Amino acid sequence: MAVTLDAQLLEILACPAPDHAPLRPGAPGDPEADVLTCTSCGRVFPVRDGIPVLLLDEATPPDDGERETDDQTSSDGA
Repeated sequence: MAVTLDAQLLEILACPAPDHAPLRPGAPGDPEADVLTCTSCGRVFPVRDGIPVLLLDEATPPDDGERETDDQTSSDGA
């Protein structure tokens, strides 16, 4: 189920991290997820009962895809 927030609310919500970037509905791998994703740092914030939980302690860190790519690069170079 996709996040259904008022468009005006979604316009003013921002990531609580120092960069304060806008948030977009859904997760990178699941656009229908009940979460909001920071457009800058990639943190994923849950939406519980229609209420965004914009606490850094509750956020999921960005995908580790970049780390896997780095590991593969170093493995190929060895």
